[in-house]
Amino acid sequence: MSVTWGLFSLAIVNWDKPMDEFDPDRGRGVRSLRAAVKAREVGGNDGIGAYYRAIGHRAFDLAAPVDDIDTIRAAAVDAGFDAALADDALADASTWEALKSEHAILCDETRSFGVPTIRLDGGRGPALFGPVISNPAETTEEAVELWRHVRWLIAYDNFAELKRDRLPPDLEAHKRRHGNSG
Repeated sequence: MSVTWGLFSLAIVNWDKPMDEFDPDRGRGVRSLRAAVKAREVGGNDGIGAYYRAIGHRAFDLAAPVDDIDTIRAAAVDAGFDAALADDALADASTWEALKSEHAILCDETRSFGVPTIRLDGGRGPALFGPVISNPAETTEEAVELWRHVRWLIAYDNFAELKRDRLPPDLEAHKRRHGNSG
């Protein structure tokens, strides 16, 4: 199994004016997403995956501002790139064009609206929004088992939705995995 990363922007979804009025330097998360485009250009699919994990860790675990250039630079370094990747991404107008294009294709083809979307068959198959889980799997085996079930539901054309209350996050397990500093 391989994962191909796609890009989606809530800032673009929530923009209610013509796109030519959108300022990519001010849209929440857009600067980070432009760096993701550059990470994929430089490091391929593995590069964008590493960057996505790094920016997610900084934004969600460390509460660093996702649009701050220092956060983006640090995430680039965490992902194995030079910090200049962030500056290169923002200086290159093609990263903004690539983000807009990819976002539009994803929304048109899957009706994405702002939640994680998994699409099968190399990005051409059925799509599912989610799964939303309260706590990450503790083991690889648990993660694989979850994926097997999710994969089956995605491929089953008649499946539409499951929903229930979320469990509270297991902060002690998080500390064990990442240490007290997050």
